[in-house]
Order: sequence, then C-alpha cells, then structure tokens
Amino acid sequence: MSKTPFVVAEYVRWGDIDLAGIICYGAYIRFYELAETEIFRACGLPFREMFERYDIWLPRKIMHTEFYRPARLDDRLEVVTYFSRVGESSLTINFDVLDATGLSLHAAAYQVLVCVSRQDFAKVPLPAGVVQAVERYVMDSETAREAGKRWLDAPRAQPAR
Repeated sequence: MSKTPFVVAEYVRWGDIDLAGIICYGAYIRFYELAETEIFRACGLPFREMFERYDIWLPRKIMHTEFYRPARLDDRLEVVTYFSRVGESSLTINFDVLDATGLSLHAAAYQVLVCVSRQDFAKVPLPAGVVQAVERYVMDSETAREAGKRWLDAPRAQPAR
C-alpha cells in the first residue's frame, strides 16, 4: 500500500486573527483538531465510534508547535497530517500547515496522544484495530512533506468558505 499523508484545507477565518490581522497562535489548534478528526474518519475511525467500540480516550500528553510565517485573513491553508510514531499505548500525530501553493510552511506541530481507559483514565495498549487503521498514514516527516507537495500540486475542489 502506498503511503501518503492526509491533507485537509481550511481558510483563516475572522475569529482566527488578531488586531494585527494575522492568525493568533492559538488558532492553529483549530486547524490541528480539524485535521485530526478527519484523518481518523478517513481511517474508518470517527471519534464517537472509535471511543465507544474500544472503550478508550486519546488525551494529549504533548502539544508542540513551531511557527514559521504568519497567515492572514482568508488565506487558504493546507494541513498535511500523518502519524510519525505508533507506540504500544500512544500515537504521535504531525501537522504541517502550508499555504495553498505548498511553498510556504506556516507552522509545524506534533501531538502525542495517549490511549487511556474511559473508566479510570489508566493508560492501556492501543487496540489492534486502531493500529491497523492508521497504518497507511504512518511515515516520517520527509516522506510526508514530499507526498504532501505532490498532493498540493494536483487539481482539487476548493473548500467551502
């Protein structure tokens, strides 16, 4: 199976910007949450179904972002999303936020999600079904960024505003 990152497009909205007219740092979290939700859905694991089926939660242990270039109101951003590590009880999910041309990196982030029981929040192993489902999106940053650039060059529909 060919490895490719998951890519979602979204515009910088009025509520994302500050008085300087650029995106607030915290607004990037909205982009990450959108991309995370959709990559799991693309894996056949919509959150509600996954959490109920496996009786788990995936809270964040680490959230790390590096900022490179500010985005502005109505900029279309592409979030290249992939898993760089699947451990026994955790996943590392990565987000590269690019402009619509794929030439400018606005932010790069990763989050470590820890698998815990819904009853007592004790750490538990990742269910085999989750590990299998995310496998097609597991890759290193270099592979993901190269594949993401190819995706950005391909014709596609514009997201709704």
